[in-house]
Amino acid sequence: MQIQLSVVIITFNEEKNIARCLDSVVKVADDIVVVDSYSTDKTKKICLSFDRLRMTKLNFVEHKFEGHIEQKNWAITQAKHQYVLSLDADEALTEELQQEIINIKNNWQADGYRFNRLTNFCGTWIKHCGWYPDKKLRLWDTTKGKWGGDNPHDKVIMEKGATTKHINADVLHYSFYTVEQHLKQIDYFTDISSKAAFEKGKTSSGLKIFYKSTFKFIRDYFLKLGFLDGYYGYVVCKNSAYAKRLKYAKLRELNRNS
Repeated sequence: MQIQLSVVIITFNEEKNIARCLDSVVKVADDIVVVDSYSTDKTKKICLSFDRLRMTKLNFVEHKFEGHIEQKNWAITQAKHQYVLSLDADEALTEELQQEIINIKNNWQADGYRFNRLTNFCGTWIKHCGWYPDKKLRLWDTTKGKWGGDNPHDKVIMEKGATTKHINADVLHYSFYTVEQHLKQIDYFTDISSKAAFEKGKTSSGLKIFYKSTFKFIRDYFLKLGFLDGYYGYVVCKNSAYAKRLKYAKLRELNRNS
């Protein structure tokens, strides 16, 4: 018996990406929910004018953003079906993964399914740097798991005893169109991650800032073969090390101010 599948997407100012994401899920979705955090661009207009889905499958809902984990868990409550595929607006299914999901719907065997995520950075597909295969559990029975982790780095956490399978197909991630866009997100995300670490009682120091960021670059660029991705592989590894340094620098400031 074929299961019914809800596709759940959260958005905020995703006019560059949302149409591609929606196009990629038409063949697999029995229900599509877009939960938007009051976008100020054309995201809402694009969703509502998506002719093949409007008034039939697409449910566009606006909801105040209170955190990545909180928003994604709330979005799931808007789905019609217990089986959910959760995507970010800057992601899209490959045709291969679409077919795999159709096959899974016809023969559901595990409680959750993982896929590879292949990221496009400034027009280049990053296949190393610790960014690939970047396995993500995005398709699951929502009675067996929910979003958890530490904001902004959310992940689906399955109940003890739940079964999972890995499908060797890619979900495409169109991450950043410019380096400046990446740096802006790093500043935003490290605000969130440093506060989350502080609230958990974690501490930082000058030594920790140095070795965390240095090891991050060495691991990603040399051990994870980031140099094979050329110039943008270097940029990704450098920015990732910068993000690590910034997170722990902000955490040190929070420690001092407390």
